[in-house]
Amino acid sequence: MTLAIDRNDPAIHAHVESYRRAMSAKRRQTLIGAAIFLVCVWLAALGSEVDPGKFVENAWRFPKYILETMPSLRFATFGADMAEWFWGIKGWLKLLWQTILIAYTGTILGALAGFLLCFVAAANLGKSRVLRFATRRFLEFSRTVPEIVFALIFVIAFGLGPLPGVLAIAIHTMGAMGKLFSEVVENIDMKPVDGMTATGAGWWQIIRFAVVPQVLSNFASYSLLRFEINVRGASIMGFVGAGGIGQDLIEAIRKFYFTDISAILLLIIVTVMLIDYGTERLRHALLSLEHGR
Repeated sequence: MTLAIDRNDPAIHAHVESYRRAMSAKRRQTLIGAAIFLVCVWLAALGSEVDPGKFVENAWRFPKYILETMPSLRFATFGADMAEWFWGIKGWLKLLWQTILIAYTGTILGALAGFLLCFVAAANLGKSRVLRFATRRFLEFSRTVPEIVFALIFVIAFGLGPLPGVLAIAIHTMGAMGKLFSEVVENIDMKPVDGMTATGAGWWQIIRFAVVPQVLSNFASYSLLRFEINVRGASIMGFVGAGGIGQDLIEAIRKFYFTDISAILLLIIVTVMLIDYGTERLRHALLSLEHGR
């Protein structure tokens, strides 16, 4: 059974007109927002001296460069061509393993430092406003300065090698993880904290028994995600002499060893994909374990 709707009914007519006015206002807001966005993009392009004409004129160079890095693979001599393409596979894999270790060590050190500082930076746990303010500004500084800048400074201080890369990643990771960890801490259930405070527990006892059990799985998940990011970041540390596969990559780019560029990039891409897949599974398992509690 269907009910007939009388569109001439004043009440229905008023609702229809109200709906039309609301949709018209929504469309105007969308158009105004889009216009403001385009104007901001245009002003930003003018301020940064972006030349669209130059981009269009030279856009063909990018695919041309990519094609030049591709090796000549023939079916009849496929094995020999692959061997020639990856002629430095042993040395590249060694440097790639060093890149992973740089990222791993830097992630561990940075995550531990962020773990220690996040409780001081959290608004619901930090006792001193001055200390909380100073900690937050320190974490902001650590994550604002690019890793490559830290790496360059440490190369000047400590010389070439993996150590500058580890320190650069650790400092940047500390800033990022400290921020994320503190936000997780600020969203905890405060009832266990209040309960332990009522029993006379000290600050560190409250952190250990009332806070850490609530946030540990999220901390581990964020640390794994950061490890993925740091593997990509460590791949270019060699550009400034901070160890890893990046030093061979930048040398190949500078000397126009085109096939070496594509071979090294392919190794980096495959490695990052495998690490991303593995850490993603671990993060999902940790989150599922947390939700199951």
